[in-house]
Amino acid sequence: MDDVERILGYRDAIDPAFAPDGEPDEGPDPVELAPDIVMVPWWTPEFCAAIIRAAEMVGGFESDPEDPVPGTEISLAAISPRLFQAVQDDVGVRLWPLLRRQWPLIDYCGLRDAFVIRYRPEDQSELRLHHDVAQVSASVKLNEDYVGGALTFPRQGASNADVPVGSLIAWPSLVTHPHAGEPVTEGTKYSLTIWCELPEHYH
Repeated sequence: MDDVERILGYRDAIDPAFAPDGEPDEGPDPVELAPDIVMVPWWTPEFCAAIIRAAEMVGGFESDPEDPVPGTEISLAAISPRLFQAVQDDVGVRLWPLLRRQWPLIDYCGLRDAFVIRYRPEDQSELRLHHDVAQVSASVKLNEDYVGGALTFPRQGASNADVPVGSLIAWPSLVTHPHAGEPVTEGTKYSLTIWCELPEHYH
């Protein structure tokens, strides 16, 4: 299977551990890493690697000068609108029911954005402490051949250092869960950031 088939068809994406009995509608119980930070198996390492290759092939990693916390990133929509739509649908169908077990009052309103962010020592190696403007945020570790670069939550005393490639962690975006990307000292780190849109009455 080549990358085009994987990306455009969203093939080989779903980690079999998400639904080992073949019933994806059920899904696993999220693992709580820290207060209101949960983890679920999400993508296969092969699909993660294809996302990295596609992002680098398309190019266009850049920082938005108007972003208060700029990162070197590229939206999935810039890689492929079809990919962005597939991820948006997957979050709604596969992830959201699991998150509602944790936070029953959340409402899925689609994605505000989903983007690959890149860290490396020669340009952007870290991301300062911040919180996101979204309803729920999520992060997927796309590779692990780098040194440093943990996503840390100082208030919760947690990080994603031991989270496997392809697993997704999610948390409430506003106020309670400031987080930071620690410096990458060797290699290049790639991760997927997902921001779930706020309900209309918050706008």
